Amino acid sequence: MGKPIIEINHLSKCYRLGQFGFSSFREEAEKWMRRTRGLEIAEENVRDFWALRDVSITVQPGEVVGIIGRNGAGKSTLLKILSRITEPTQGEVVLRGRVASLLEVGTGFHPELSGRENVFLNGAILGMRKAEIARKFDEIVDFAEVEQFIDTPVKRYSSGMYVKLAFAVAAHLEPEILIVDEVLAVGDVQFQRKCVAKMGEVSGKGRTVLFVSHNIGLIHALCDKGVCLEAGRVRATGSISEVVLAYNESGNLAVKWAERRNGPIGFVKVVPLDEGESLIRPGAGYRLHFESVDARSPNTDAVVRIRNAGGLVVHYFNSCLDELAPRSGEFPGFCLEVNRCDMPPGQYFVDVELWKNGECIDRVNSATTFEVVDGFFNGRPARAWNGNSATLTEHKWSVS
Repeated sequence: MGKPIIEINHLSKCYRLGQFGFSSFREEAEKWMRRTRGLEIAEENVRDFWALRDVSITVQPGEVVGIIGRNGAGKSTLLKILSRITEPTQGEVVLRGRVASLLEVGTGFHPELSGRENVFLNGAILGMRKAEIARKFDEIVDFAEVEQFIDTPVKRYSSGMYVKLAFAVAAHLEPEILIVDEVLAVGDVQFQRKCVAKMGEVSGKGRTVLFVSHNIGLIHALCDKGVCLEAGRVRATGSISEVVLAYNESGNLAVKWAERRNGPIGFVKVVPLDEGESLIRPGAGYRLHFESVDARSPNTDAVVRIRNAGGLVVHYFNSCLDELAPRSGEFPGFCLEVNRCDMPPGQYFVDVELWKNGECIDRVNSATTFEVVDGFFNGRPARAWNGNSATLTEHKWSVS
């Protein structure tokens, strides 16, 4: 294996938080006098915030790497450093190739220039000759679907048009490294699909893609490697399945019931329906017990969502939609019985909500997890096949 196309070594980025602004000549003179005398300068309401702390990552050529994490984890800061928009406080970044970035609407475009002029400007910034850009120009305009407006100043573009042209330029001008932030969410669904297909095509040609998104299903489908950031540090790296699992278990998502002091929800437990069985298998049934501590009234309902390791909701249950018998007085909780497990083997996360009089009074994401093990469904072996299917369906084959 050759040298990594991206090497990030002990990278840290510090921002100063507080009140900053212009000061008068007199205030600056006083600060200068205090410095010359070796006296301290009081800085009120100013503190350091480390957006990244000791981050080390290597990326090989041709890899599609998904970067995930909660808001404020440091994802955008990392991409800005890789795109040379901001400098790191500590550490180093080695990039062995041209970088094209799509970080936010309008990045890299001059608002007064037309779409056509911005295409050539971006290509020149990437180090491409005019003839190279001209050869790709028609393909870029066709992909972006902005032919009618290509000679209009981009300041008159909608945010969706902006993103379409920006992505088309970044993807078609053949960078060795393509960096894409959550900005794709601005485009319509059809264009998002085109972008995902294009990123797959780019990586298939040996180029590297770094992709940031909160859409875990999309990350799981597109990326083969992943990085999970948490509070500016690397929580996990490796295969995308391992990283998504670490993300689902990070922070407050995995609630320890012993530490939960507030809220009506007590605990959630998932067990097989068959008392003689200790494991949940495809085709068998399972019971989910949802205890309610405080909100015990006839107007209380429960909502349960079951997500797979890719973050996709595979089942949704709502007691108010299922004609639960009227209740009166106190009751210990809710019990949901599923007679036939149609989920392939793998790990699953249970989100629970408690509703009263049409208002959500408590919600806990990943309240508990359970695992479906290998077994048989409809007489056929059911095994984990790298997330190829979200559910199992009873079916039969024939030859026509």
